[in-house]
Amino acid sequence: MLISRMLLARIFLTGAILTEVAGTSSMAMIPEDAAGWLNYLPMWALITLSYLLLAQAAKTISIGIAFALWEGLGIALITIVSVLFLDYDLNAQELSGLALAIVGIVMVTMGETGDEPERRRVTRNSKEAVCTR
Repeated sequence: MLISRMLLARIFLTGAILTEVAGTSSMAMIPEDAAGWLNYLPMWALITLSYLLLAQAAKTISIGIAFALWEGLGIALITIVSVLFLDYDLNAQELSGLALAIVGIVMVTMGETGDEPERRRVTRNSKEAVCTR
């Protein structure tokens, strides 16, 4: 195999984060006086793609790690997009919260072992306990 499963999962997770940021950021670009659901179609498409990519990543990366990275890095990147392109100003409390979120993401990621999640194997010869009450 040319690409390892973990590398492919990380590519899927990166794609999930970037499409979530693009979809969420596109909400700010919808005109206030716009009527009709077609204006929301790009947002829905990007967020749907983000969830599909996250689901693919979660097949290899544990769901807790994948979701923490997806949500945490998504928040950080959306904040950066808001500051750079949407003229949003951060106050000290917001900066502190964002810094704590990034520290948390780094700590969670460093705790990842890279082991594949254990899958329960059921054999034909194994019998399940039967409740007799």
